[in-house]
Amino acid sequence: MTRDPDPNFDQRGRADWVSQVAARTAAEAGVSVQLLGEYLQILSDAATEGRRPQPSQLTALRELGELTAAAGVDADQAVDLYLSAAWRLWRAMPATVGHAAGGTKAAAETMLRVVNEAVEVLIDGHQAARRAMIRQEESVRREFIDDLLRGDADVARLIQRAQPFGLDLSRTHQVLLAEPGSSSAHQLDRAASPIERAVVDRYGDREVLVATKDTFLVVILPGEPAAEGTPANGNRPPAVEYLRNQLRRHTGDHHWQVGTGQPHQGAYGIAQSYEQAREALRLARRLQLDAATIRAADLLLYRVIGRDQAALVDLVHGVLTPLTRARGGAEPLLHTLETYYATGAVATETARRLHVSVRTVTYRLARIEALTGSNPADPVDGLALQIAVLGARLLDWPASGCVAAD
Repeated sequence: MTRDPDPNFDQRGRADWVSQVAARTAAEAGVSVQLLGEYLQILSDAATEGRRPQPSQLTALRELGELTAAAGVDADQAVDLYLSAAWRLWRAMPATVGHAAGGTKAAAETMLRVVNEAVEVLIDGHQAARRAMIRQEESVRREFIDDLLRGDADVARLIQRAQPFGLDLSRTHQVLLAEPGSSSAHQLDRAASPIERAVVDRYGDREVLVATKDTFLVVILPGEPAAEGTPANGNRPPAVEYLRNQLRRHTGDHHWQVGTGQPHQGAYGIAQSYEQAREALRLARRLQLDAATIRAADLLLYRVIGRDQAALVDLVHGVLTPLTRARGGAEPLLHTLETYYATGAVATETARRLHVSVRTVTYRLARIEALTGSNPADPVDGLALQIAVLGARLLDWPASGCVAAD
């Protein structure tokens, strides 16, 4: 119930007293007194007159919650600020106030009730502002990452936008792309946070960025990863192995495949490394490579021979088409050749990997020579056969049927 104010406690004196409490509270908390707004005046009205806040005052307090979020004050700090201001106000309140509001107990009850209402709307406003800020930050971050990986033509603006993310685009960076065994957005999102923490723990929070794009987890790292594994770096495993191990540890999925681009310097270096990593994973799929790590540098030969597809088709057609006349088709012989060259042309290791006898391997190699006229063990003939096999995998031959016999 509203009562007449204490005649010994005029409005002007109360305003001065409330202002002093607000100033001391804000100074001790290290924040602007504006973050308290009319909060203490509302509490003063509650204690001295038994007045509850009006809807417009609660709206103003909610806006103060938004203001504290914008000022970088977290929710716990905001609550501490408002509770601290409340007890300071009560402690400094003249003894006559309790009598004016119907007694000390009644004044305290009314004030505590108003503190509760005020803190509720304050936090509501703070959380709403934080959600909006997070959405905005995510939007800005995603737009920046898209432009960075694409290689935005506006270099000056790109360099400026990179600064809040801790990236100096004049330095050297490398991009690693990780793709889960099951291409799931949930899997990528679940991996992003723990991987970011792991990467920051290892490399620091400068020149590092972790994000998701399309079906990939994107990891941007600083410097020359080739220097890792040296004594100066404590024999740490290369970045690609570290990332693969962390992915397995945090997701439980052992089917992640990590592609790496080469380190490049400058504003366009990240986009170039990203394209190399993406191309490495794309080639790995086409070549049916199931290795956990795919380095772009290891696939340069595939990129070279794949650039002139017409010449590649002619090579595969001219060298390998005779294999289609073999019983069972070309695939068994093609797979044998592929494994043979992968083992360094060692028949016994080829047999072990293919789970057949050495005699079967030597028979197949002889059959290949009989059909193609090229000896797989001969350095010159073997080079042509090996490049043709690589080309066949790039063209998905013979399954695709893109190379037809005359």
